[in-house]
Amino acid sequence: MTEPRRSLQGRYGHPLVVLPTFNEIDTLPSVIEHLLAALPPVTILVVDDNSPDGTGHWAEERRRTLRQLHVLHRRAKLGLGSAYKEGFAWGLNHGFRTFVQMDSDGSHSPMDLPALLAPLQDGAALVIGSRYIEGGSTPGWPARRRVLSRTSNAIARRVLGLNVRDATSGFRAYRDEIVRAIDVSSVGSDGYAFLVEALWRVLRAGGRVVEVPIEFSDRFWGASKINRREIALAALTLLRLRRDAHRVAAWQPHTAEASR
Repeated sequence: MTEPRRSLQGRYGHPLVVLPTFNEIDTLPSVIEHLLAALPPVTILVVDDNSPDGTGHWAEERRRTLRQLHVLHRRAKLGLGSAYKEGFAWGLNHGFRTFVQMDSDGSHSPMDLPALLAPLQDGAALVIGSRYIEGGSTPGWPARRRVLSRTSNAIARRVLGLNVRDATSGFRAYRDEIVRAIDVSSVGSDGYAFLVEALWRVLRAGGRVVEVPIEFSDRFWGASKINRREIALAALTLLRLRRDAHRVAAWQPHTAEASR
């Protein structure tokens, strides 16, 4: 209990949690209530891509009675990475020191949030909720999804030389200094490839990355939004980043440390 309690009192203990949403009406209310229970100082920013199921409307109504909730309404489904870029920009403009990204479908447990924040107090630039270090797990996943996820991570590590076990995890905490240093608004990827590119930029900038174990549950409702197009874009992103790494290797060596 010591680490979570210390994280609540420290400089990085009042995070902005960015929740991208598209048709999450069945899960968003529960996620928000569990966030408030897990970490009372939390501020929540819902970035809604004009959800047909009324998620954005529900969030706007809830905002009227919950001062810790804010909502950004977007005109269409513009991508996960795009939502995080807008959310982080909003947070920087409002003076937040800590940024958390997580899913709105119940896959990430808000109860893991204190443990995710704790390493920031010790100088970590980025903390990843990892499924693939000791203590992490993916209960309920079908074999095909396990293979796809592990293969994607193995390819990312090999192509980019990443010393991180779970490069594609979407449950993360960043310090504001590293968000500014990597110029998150200029990250080229708008979809799920944003996760790998943001990590790569943190490491290139010399940021220390720490992984903490999480249990990643399967979606409680609905279907996964990862499709063939997202997979193809992710592959192109890896090739682009590898090309860029070769271009700058002569003057910007890889000095960052990633730890488990």
